[in-house]
Amino acid sequence: MAGVWDIRRLRPLTEAALTSLAVAVCYYAAGRLGLMGRLVVDGVVFTPIWPPTGVAVAALLLLGARVWPGIALGSFLVIASLTAPGPTTVVTVASNTVAPLCAFLLLRRAGFRRDMARLRDGLSLVFLGGFGAMLISATAGVGLQVAKGSLDRSEFWPVWLAWWVGDTMGVLLVAPLLLVLAGPAGRFRVRRWKEAAFLGLTTLVLMPMAVLSPMSMLFLVFPLLIWAALRFQLAGGVLCALFASVLTTFEATAGRGAFLHLSDVEIMVKLQAFNGSAALTALLLASVITEQRATRRSVRRACEELAEVLEHLAAGEPAAGSPPEPTESRSAPPGGHRDP
Repeated sequence: MAGVWDIRRLRPLTEAALTSLAVAVCYYAAGRLGLMGRLVVDGVVFTPIWPPTGVAVAALLLLGARVWPGIALGSFLVIASLTAPGPTTVVTVASNTVAPLCAFLLLRRAGFRRDMARLRDGLSLVFLGGFGAMLISATAGVGLQVAKGSLDRSEFWPVWLAWWVGDTMGVLLVAPLLLVLAGPAGRFRVRRWKEAAFLGLTTLVLMPMAVLSPMSMLFLVFPLLIWAALRFQLAGGVLCALFASVLTTFEATAGRGAFLHLSDVEIMVKLQAFNGSAALTALLLASVITEQRATRRSVRRACEELAEVLEHLAAGEPAAGSPPEPTESRSAPPGGHRDP
């Protein structure tokens, strides 16, 4: 019996360890992908989109706080692939772990739902999980560079802004997509497949044209984002925004298309403004449409139930679920005599 109890106790620990290891692998893979689109501004390397933050927040929302060791391990592996680990690595790993944990705790306290079927869920992810919690990693990371002397104090705010926006974009673009993929699959009619294919082909043609054109035609991307969010809600809107942001980031790193003949600072500002606008447009519009459709379905069900009740009342039958009418009993009059 002792052996059986030991196995039962070890099984949750083994599952937690394997889950954390899987999160670490995903975090590291996302980090390597994010480093492919890095920019250098005033000698400082930053990533306009940092996917590991989105992976970390999504993993915490789906699997719980028990996977935080996997986030820490993944962060350490990413740093070790860039430079030799040192004493400052502990601070960076801690900040990269604490920021997603704070995002998870803030979202849970705000009543965040993973299906993001309400506008408040989208707003919570933007302002609590993205803008708010990522202040921790940006402040700790850039502050550490200033404390080491590898960064001047005058460069703190530009680098801090780039770091903060990169982490935030990871939360706003990657985390919703992972939550959608992990959720239940809905019905998808053939008519929607045709529209989705047409939207995909239009995106593949029009979006590179808007990004690669030297005439700065990035505004052509937003009708596609609105179309995707209106018709395919969170999955379509976020996927379209992520594709646009990744494509624009690679063109910005090469200094081509809409980023031709711009300085490093101008490229950073323009790219961050575009990525932020695309993410907010897709995420918030998709949340609004999803909430409206859920409200419409609730109203329709209530109307159907009310119509069923009225039909039963018109037919003189008790409605389903209604209590039976009380039966009137005749009692004897005072004095113990009954009417003949």
